[in-house]
Amino acid sequence: MAGIEQIEWRVEAERVPYRQALAEMETRNEAIAAGDAREMFWMLEHPPVYTAGTSAAESELLDPRFEVVEAGRGGRYTYHGPGQRVTYVLLDLRERGKDVRRFVHALEDWVAATLVQFGVESWTVPERVGIWTKGPDGREAKIGAIGVRVRRWVTMHGFAVNLSPDLSHFAGIVPCGIDEFGVTSLAELGIELAPGAWDEALRANAPAFLRALEQQDAR
Repeated sequence: MAGIEQIEWRVEAERVPYRQALAEMETRNEAIAAGDAREMFWMLEHPPVYTAGTSAAESELLDPRFEVVEAGRGGRYTYHGPGQRVTYVLLDLRERGKDVRRFVHALEDWVAATLVQFGVESWTVPERVGIWTKGPDGREAKIGAIGVRVRRWVTMHGFAVNLSPDLSHFAGIVPCGIDEFGVTSLAELGIELAPGAWDEALRANAPAFLRALEQQDAR
């Protein structure tokens, strides 16, 4: 099983169009599955885009003001844009337990462990996809999205956390099909955080994420 030092950690300084990122992920997925490329963590931001998961309902696309792209991942509609940090996780689960449920839980824990370093307590809710916290009004609000795809036992997609996006952009969709709760960000919670600082904190917590994949019992 490859350790953290053998996984490529790729960070983009410029925004990457979503379709370009999707094509690169698919190519890398095939290469990892064939044994021709290393596993990868890929951190970036996209220009504004709405992405549709395999369960997306047309009625949840309220205002297609941005390009809409079929993502191929699980889940429903999600927004990506400037100020939202995306981490794509391409790992070979043939070497990491072949347990998709455990993989998703480990992703959730990785995000939560990183958010708490910046003073944000977060949690997951079984019947609601995503990472949740308390918004400025004290009500639950979504601060992160998770969506994955596994092909040939190699993972694709990953998670996105709202650092400082334009939250009005989420109004064009029903995020992840959940309309009774709002969306928040670190900036709205009064926390100004540069993407590089978020990246470094994630990287520091990555070994614990990988160790969680080695556990024998999923939650």
